[in-house]
Amino acid sequence: MKPALDIAALNISWPPILPLVVVAIAAVVVLLIGVHVSDDDSEGLGWLTLASIGVALVLSIALLGHQEQTFAGAIALDNYTGYFYILILIAAGITTLMSLDYVRELGLAGAEYYALLLFATVGMMLMAAAGDLIIIFLGLETMSIAIYVMAGLMRRQPKSSEAALKYFILGAFSTGFLLYGIALLYGATGSIKLDAIGLALRHSGANNPLLLLGLGMLLIGFGFKVAAVPFHMWTPDAYEGAPTSVTAFMAAGVKMAAFAGFLRLFVVHLWPVRAEWSMVLWVMAALTMTAGNLIAVMQTNVKRMLAYSAIAHAGYILVAMTAGGPSAGVAILFYLVGYAFTNLGSFAVLIALAKRGEAHDTIADLQGLSSRQPLMAAAMALFMLSLTGVPPLAGFIGKFYLFAAAVESGYIGLVIIAVLNSVISAYFYIGIIVAMYMSEGAIGTPVRARPALVAAVAIAMVATVTIGVYPGPYLDAAANAFTSAYGPRPAPTAPTMMPMP
Repeated sequence: MKPALDIAALNISWPPILPLVVVAIAAVVVLLIGVHVSDDDSEGLGWLTLASIGVALVLSIALLGHQEQTFAGAIALDNYTGYFYILILIAAGITTLMSLDYVRELGLAGAEYYALLLFATVGMMLMAAAGDLIIIFLGLETMSIAIYVMAGLMRRQPKSSEAALKYFILGAFSTGFLLYGIALLYGATGSIKLDAIGLALRHSGANNPLLLLGLGMLLIGFGFKVAAVPFHMWTPDAYEGAPTSVTAFMAAGVKMAAFAGFLRLFVVHLWPVRAEWSMVLWVMAALTMTAGNLIAVMQTNVKRMLAYSAIAHAGYILVAMTAGGPSAGVAILFYLVGYAFTNLGSFAVLIALAKRGEAHDTIADLQGLSSRQPLMAAAMALFMLSLTGVPPLAGFIGKFYLFAAAVESGYIGLVIIAVLNSVISAYFYIGIIVAMYMSEGAIGTPVRARPALVAAVAIAMVATVTIGVYPGPYLDAAANAFTSAYGPRPAPTAPTMMPMP
């Protein structure tokens, strides 16, 4: 006879998931209200979405400093969870700001758009809070399914349908690898709980062939979500075909959520068998950086260029993941902050250039932008310089800590490859600045004022500069977040010698 389920053993505690509950309820409310709202009047739904995100953000900040596991260990609340809650909600909020006018101009179904954005946000937050493998999977799929649909919301645009279809087919294929990897890891360790898996591996090591096969499957699944080579094929088409605001959310939110789960699983809980996966990450990092930057050089569409740029930046993050340890974890968390703001700002500028739903996202469209829209040109130049890694912007200080962590762990060769790739990337990033300031373009009329979109660009600009000039608070937050997940071991101080720029 089976024993009765002990409800008390589940240790149900609601505060850790209150931000998730708020966002999920808001998604349902937006759908219900949207039945009675025409697409042309969907701006109110956007403000409701923004308000709910603000409430969830306040609750997430209130949870900082608390540490507990609830729902039988399925949800882990610590500073790491709170850190990603806050980042993901900020990314969702900025995406909502840039969408208020854009969604109406494109004629998109506002209720569906904002509800899907909120459901995707729930999935991202679940990945950050995951205490077991099943929650990682549920979060990943909740996020992915919503993004698949959002990518294809421009139903009359063949590129949008192509983006959604390619993303869905390849995403479903990668999900099979991830789920199979979870099953094999469970078979090798006897548990789906991340803490129990780490404990089992500390005692048994990597002698089980099921474990090695499972690690390979998991690397494929996560490699797809972070757009690492050779699992990056979906990225350029999905970025180009999706509505630009969705592309921005993919570049920032999806990347942060995927690395939240990837980092917690591999660098924290699979650390005892690091020797079995670090070399694979070394190769993936080198290939991802190199392929992303070399192919980006040949792009004439800015969205495709930023897609390959996102691939290259995933490679930079994998450099630090290969190194592992507290310094690398802190560097990755810090880097993701600057990366998110920079990319959100870049895509917001592209939205500002669109006219009546027609995309103006080629390098030729940016020619002479400094004379037509000097403020937007200055913003785009700032974001491109940050992505290049020019001091004192967020991109420079982020790369400094990523590469410093790898140098500290002895991965000099990989850092040299990363530095060479950074030099290559300067060609296409600076090329956009040259087109805006040193080329003549068609005479255009100034874009009408869109206060919400301007606010999104301004927030991204201020954050990009502030993080680079005054990184201390952000580094402290990243250190507190990663230490709470990694354990009480203090993070080593960053090397005093600066790696090559």
